[in-house]
Amino acid sequence: MTAPQTTLRTEFPFVLPRGYVDGNGQVHREGVMRLATARDELAPQNDPRVRQNPPYLSVLLLERTVVRLGTLPTVDESVIERMFASDLSFLQDLYRRINAEGHAEAAVACPSCGHEFAVDLSGDASGES
Repeated sequence: MTAPQTTLRTEFPFVLPRGYVDGNGQVHREGVMRLATARDELAPQNDPRVRQNPPYLSVLLLERTVVRLGTLPTVDESVIERMFASDLSFLQDLYRRINAEGHAEAAVACPSCGHEFAVDLSGDASGES
C-alpha cells in the first residue's frame, strides 16, 4: 500500500446559481476561486471603503480570489458589486468553506477493499441544485 500523494488543492471550480450578466447581456456562471493568502486578507483592511463600510471587505476579498468567471477578461470589484445577491452569497460561502475551515480534501480508504482516494470536504461547489 502506497502513501497518498500530498498535493495542496489551491483552486476550486464553481458554477454560480444565477450567473453574472455583463454589459452585452451574456451570462457568466462557471468560474474558479483560489485559496486566499494572508496578503489577500490583510491588504483590504486599509481600504477606506472597508473602514467606512466593513461589509465591503467581502467584495474586495472575492475580487482578489475569484480568478476566472466565464469569458470575462478580469474579475474586479465592479463585477462583484453587480452580481445578484444569491451569487454573492454563494461566493461568500465558498470562500468561507475553502479558507476558514482548513483542509478542503481528505485522504480516505475504503474499509472493504482498502482503495485510497480523496474526498472533497468543501461540498458541492457546482451551484447546481
